[in-house]
Amino acid sequence: MAESSIVKSEEMNKSQVDPETAERFIAEKHLGDRIRRLRLKKSMGLVELGKHTGLSASFLSQLETGRVVPTLRNLARIAMVFSKDLSYFFENEPNALFRIHRRKDRVRMPQTGVEPPTYFFESLGYMVPDRHMDPYFAEFIPSAAQTDPKPHLHAGSEFLYVLDGELEVRHGDQVCTLESGDAIYFDAGTPHSYQCAGSKPAGAIIVTMHQAAQSMPLRAAPAASAQRTVAPSPVLSGEGANR
Repeated sequence: MAESSIVKSEEMNKSQVDPETAERFIAEKHLGDRIRRLRLKKSMGLVELGKHTGLSASFLSQLETGRVVPTLRNLARIAMVFSKDLSYFFENEPNALFRIHRRKDRVRMPQTGVEPPTYFFESLGYMVPDRHMDPYFAEFIPSAAQTDPKPHLHAGSEFLYVLDGELEVRHGDQVCTLESGDAIYFDAGTPHSYQCAGSKPAGAIIVTMHQAAQSMPLRAAPAASAQRTVAPSPVLSGEGANR
């Protein structure tokens, strides 16, 4: 009888989840990190979250740092504040986005609609799906003929950093010349253009930030530019960015 009880006890212990395994499972879910990301995404402080959940700010801080393990009841309170299902805290997290764009793999594309082209560009983000910005490397070629650059516009914002050479940037009625190390950030909904301003090619990194059309409506080019063809630049519109 005694031997039978010992055998049953050993079998039960084998079927029970090891406490260390359970702790590791909880740690792998990064519950504290998930709570913190939800809170920061809403720009919410610990005190404010505490008011909504009935939990103290100090306890929430311990949850986020992993010093305490939340109960299902507490997780449910937090999930409801952020309109999340309880399963949100236990689903596998997607792999973080990480894409390398090797120089040898990039494609050099000419400016479209202009012959000969005044610049060439290479997409630095063509491997990223559903991206929120488009980064490019652009090389602007000196022009022998004195011609006005073709302006273009698009929704969103734009950032440009000059790596070398001199680059003239026109934005609406403003004209400026940028040199190596200079940077500019502007509203891309205003007609703008670029032109090499030196005797040597100018290189630049350009990043266009996407923005919904309703929040940044396209504006018509000024009357002074009405005779010019206003079309999206391949550098800015993302044309040719995906191969």
